Amino acid sequence: MVQWTDFERATIQDVFSKMDYESVGPETLSRCLIVYPWTQRYFGNFGNLYNAATIMGNPLVAKHGTTILYSLERGVKNMDNLKDTYAELSVLHSEKLRVDPDNFKLISDCLTIVVASRMGKAFTGEVQAALHKFLAVVVSSLRRQYH
Repeated sequence: MVQWTDFERATIQDVFSKMDYESVGPETLSRCLIVYPWTQRYFGNFGNLYNAATIMGNPLVAKHGTTILYSLERGVKNMDNLKDTYAELSVLHSEKLRVDPDNFKLISDCLTIVVASRMGKAFTGEVQAALHKFLAVVVSSLRRQYH
């Protein structure tokens, strides 16, 4: 079980409480699909993902990006039980959707970049470390379910 400091808990809760999911989510997933184009193969039913402009303007990408952040919010509310929190989601992504678990790390890296750009100077090394730890534990929780 992961041990969270009071600072880490407060920081993660603060970052997510101030986050605009409707803009950060789409920007995060768009960035992932643009920077790591091979991840697009999981979104074949999203229509045209031909270039950056079509990805950023795609309403299905925007919706799924927002969904990802709401899923992370569940983790923020259940930081002491992330494995169980994400057990069902992990099974869905591994067994039904056949998503490469390395993609969870890619999306977490993109989220970190977007959050840093939004927070500016408030995104200190300590804030980054807390966010990184949280996202790494979420990714690990999702990966554990893979066979």
